[in-house]
Amino acid sequence: MNSEQLLDFALDKVDDMKARDVVKLDVRDVSSVTDYLVICSGNSKRHVQSIAEHVAKEARHAGEEPLGQEGQDVGEWVLVDLGDVVVHVMQDQTRDLYDLEKLWG
Repeated sequence: MNSEQLLDFALDKVDDMKARDVVKLDVRDVSSVTDYLVICSGNSKRHVQSIAEHVAKEARHAGEEPLGQEGQDVGEWVLVDLGDVVVHVMQDQTRDLYDLEKLWG
């Protein structure tokens, strides 16, 4: 998948799991690490973990092995690195604290 297809894929997968407040950021002009960030919220630790796991699992099924996944054990902020797209799934308090939309937007 190209980066735009991967972005659409990630957005679809977080939507499957009823993620809230989904934001996509194009960071191609400010980052050499990734093209897009997807930031979304879950209602609880378990919801955050489930959203991230679903994205990673479905990516594998689509032939896109995640480069990494961090924070799954804690569930406050789980990051799924798909290469051209990095998905951040957070609980509200953590999302408010780090305010990635302001940092990268």
